[in-house]
Amino acid sequence: MKPVHETGGTEPAVRNGPSVPPAPARMPGSRQSGVSLSGVDENTDRVSVQVSEGVATIRIDRPPMNALDSVAQRGLRRAAAEVGDRRDVRAVVIYGGPKVFAAGADVKEMVEWDHLTAVEKSAALTRSFSAVAEIPKPTIAAITGYALGGGLELALCADLRIAGDNAKLGQPEILLGIIPGAGGTQRLSRLVGVGRAKDLIYTGRFVKADEALAMGLVNQVVPPDEVYEEAVALARRLAAGPPWALRAAKTAIDRGIETDLATGLDIERAQFAGLFATRDQNDGMRSFVEHGPGHAEFEGC
Repeated sequence: MKPVHETGGTEPAVRNGPSVPPAPARMPGSRQSGVSLSGVDENTDRVSVQVSEGVATIRIDRPPMNALDSVAQRGLRRAAAEVGDRRDVRAVVIYGGPKVFAAGADVKEMVEWDHLTAVEKSAALTRSFSAVAEIPKPTIAAITGYALGGGLELALCADLRIAGDNAKLGQPEILLGIIPGAGGTQRLSRLVGVGRAKDLIYTGRFVKADEALAMGLVNQVVPPDEVYEEAVALARRLAAGPPWALRAAKTAIDRGIETDLATGLDIERAQFAGLFATRDQNDGMRSFVEHGPGHAEFEGC
């Protein structure tokens, strides 16, 4: 939840598988035309939803650093609800544009907070990020430039993360006398382990893309101008899969990791058995028997 000033585009001061069709390249740098645009008012909420061929892009657009103020947070909640509900959306990309993913929450809102305000505002921020984490479809964070504080916490809400080789990621809140307040102490430690999470949170240091890849913080590193295309290509591949099975896998993993092994196995078993009520299971297995793997077409029912 690292606050940053929204003025100026300089670096925040610190101390220390199957083939996929080519992805469209229209999003970076400008709003994409010829797609379905959500009811979210992007001028008000600073967040838009654009849908093309089963893939939704949740676009954060608050230059220069995409600071996540309360208005942007509300936009994230609305966007998450929309893409979760829409049947024409089967995978989601979260994108901050070609220069920066998101550099944190907005210090101009936070600097005057008292304790009661912090309690109220942090609850709203947590609700916004949890709404993104709970989208019942595969989600991919497309990270260019900075993903710091709240920006990294937002990226941690995605299932997968693709970063540009210019990306810098971190939880520098400690340098402001606070700690991450939107999931950083929890999601980061679950993803990269307690020791690495404590290193990043205690020191507030930034990690470059190659180190982030080595520690499992991101799944893939590509040139910056290919980040969005790679994220959409992966999203299209996932969108072609069985949506109910993907939802079940996400549920089993996300719920199972929160509990003991025996309970997690029960969650997995229930999700597994439930898929035998879907047409996709029948089509997928029959296609495998008759034609071998990789030939099924899934309708999402």
